[in-house]
Amino acid sequence: MSRGFVKEDDLEHAGTDLPERPISTLPNYVTATGFEHLEQHANALSVERLSLVNKKDDQVAIQRLAVIERDLRYVSARLKSAILSAPPNNNETILFGATVTVEDEAGKPHVFTIVGDDEADIKLNKVSWSSPIAKALIRQKVGDTVVWSRPAGNITLEIIKISY
Repeated sequence: MSRGFVKEDDLEHAGTDLPERPISTLPNYVTATGFEHLEQHANALSVERLSLVNKKDDQVAIQRLAVIERDLRYVSARLKSAILSAPPNNNETILFGATVTVEDEAGKPHVFTIVGDDEADIKLNKVSWSSPIAKALIRQKVGDTVVWSRPAGNITLEIIKISY
């Protein structure tokens, strides 16, 4: 684009008008670890915010500050709505917070931990309680089989172990 069509003021405000991060309307169940991570994230954002708040002439700092403030609003809202869920007294039934070992149709084991939305991380095998796999597993017991409905096709899983 030609510089003739860009106002200097537009460049100064680029990146500062960010949309809010969407907040789920589902209950915000969290594990103790998930709650602690949210608190740590809020503290880290607050520290970074303080380091940038006085840099009014630095456009990069102003843009980063807008991102931090948006993320801080999101994390603060999630902390306020958090429903801390303690593990149950027994390991017989799969509930929120469970680590579940299942075996697929080919005999391959998979391990999933059912956590809150903000704590979910598939790289760490942590799945949200509202995900299809968690919905299939919740309230089941060792020895039960479940059908996991996936876009790639349904798969049958046998529950091998439950721990908290």
